[in-house]
Amino acid sequence: MPRKYKLPKQEVQPDVRFDSLLVSHLINRLMIGGKKSVAQRIMYQALDLIEDRSGKPPIEILEKAVGNVRPSLEVKPRRVGGSTYQIPVEVPRGRQASLAMRWLLDAARARPGHSMAERLASELLDAANESGMAYRKKEEMHRMAQANRAFAHYRW
Repeated sequence: MPRKYKLPKQEVQPDVRFDSLLVSHLINRLMIGGKKSVAQRIMYQALDLIEDRSGKPPIEILEKAVGNVRPSLEVKPRRVGGSTYQIPVEVPRGRQASLAMRWLLDAARARPGHSMAERLASELLDAANESGMAYRKKEEMHRMAQANRAFAHYRW
């Protein structure tokens, strides 16, 4: 990692079916071992299942799910005078989306079910309805930040 300059962010092309950057980011996060076509097939099957189950546009459900799981606060450890405090800090916009996508995919992978497409569709629908494991993880992080707001004055 260079010290003198910031590395430019790599541009991600929108996906071919929905022309959405969010879907493209999720496909890249879902991909294991460079198998992008497998990840695309899983993602598109999950979006088709969402459309069948909800009757609404799948992109709308996906954006709502990611929006509901985005954390606005997190805690970071800070060492002050020999003690380590958990200090609540605001999460930058890019990290919010990254954490939300990571939590959604981890929760989908941990779910019991038949195929990854079904598990992902179920987790996205749950997150859009403000339930599910990824949404609980966000709530847990917010609770932790609220509990430690007494240490907010250590932030610098």
